[in-house]
Amino acid sequence: MRAEIEHLVDETKQSVGLLRRHLDWDNAQRRLAELNASAEDPNLWNDPEAAQKLMRERTGLEDQISAIKRMEQELEDAITLIELGDAEGDEETVREGEEQIRALQAEAARRQVETLLSGEADANDTYLEVHSGAGGTESQDWAAMLQRMYARWAERRKYKVEVLEVTDGEEAGIKSATLLIKGHNAYGWLKTESGVHRLVRISPYDSNARRHTSFASVWVYPVVDDRINIEIKESDCRIDTFRSSGAGGQHVNTTDSAVRITHIPTGIVVACQQERSQHKNRATAWNMLRARLYELELKKREEKANAEAAAKTDIAWGHQIRSYVLQPYQMVKDLRTGVQSMSPQDVLDGDLDAFMEASLAQRVYGGAAEVEDID
Repeated sequence: MRAEIEHLVDETKQSVGLLRRHLDWDNAQRRLAELNASAEDPNLWNDPEAAQKLMRERTGLEDQISAIKRMEQELEDAITLIELGDAEGDEETVREGEEQIRALQAEAARRQVETLLSGEADANDTYLEVHSGAGGTESQDWAAMLQRMYARWAERRKYKVEVLEVTDGEEAGIKSATLLIKGHNAYGWLKTESGVHRLVRISPYDSNARRHTSFASVWVYPVVDDRINIEIKESDCRIDTFRSSGAGGQHVNTTDSAVRITHIPTGIVVACQQERSQHKNRATAWNMLRARLYELELKKREEKANAEAAAKTDIAWGHQIRSYVLQPYQMVKDLRTGVQSMSPQDVLDGDLDAFMEASLAQRVYGGAAEVEDID
């Protein structure tokens, strides 16, 4: 076998081996056997919530184990194909085997990134808030673009997206929005997106076609399940009701069904106007508040004081985590990792994985880079 192909094979074997070690192969197989036995218990569904958690763990573990077995077998098959091609002087067969190995190497790399999602709440669903910065219509339009970007990203992963709250801008765009994104590892993937996002473009609202810079902030925090106990004193909270804004039917817009809760000790404010029922909106708002308080506790435990401080800074120049330039050239640049894309439209359509993967790796392994912003 040729030296370059041998090197590729060795790298792929190492990548799959890393997945095995990270999974703790022997213990993972024992745990899967336990879960399979529990799944056959006729009393399992007496507690539906516990049963669902067990089945989620089982499905996730089964997927990881079967994927590693499949990749190991496909690697052996590709090596055999290359050896046969070499023996018969068939270059097309050799190329086919090499392409298969490269595809396996790419899959192993993707799965290695997923192993970074091992935080306490990484597997949970997540809330994602978008807030426009100073600048009126420009920043409000930018906030609406970000809301769409994350909704498209979630759709690519077949996650479910619910809009819990939207406050429309005066002329266009939004002042704020809250999304609930449901899917395995939703919080783990999105948690590095919290921060200020900067847009540079020729304004569609400027009759003189001048270039404008706009800012909007994103805040991501995990949905808290019943395993996590967050106590909140009602005496520490102020609860306001108001009329829902935007489209939603006569009943939604003419009754005080929307609910806003302010947690006085921390200054955290959450709001929900998705449901027609004030009772349902109130319950959702309490869940959102529990999630926000839990996120604060997570940050303390993980010693992420720097991230917490960044989230509280002004939505303006000097605090951005990523810049999106549409004119006079095309580029998106992450100012924490240096990752770039020359296709902003793809990014705004939800192609965010490269940015998220780099940020996750940086968070786990460290090595923050000094990255210059773009004009």
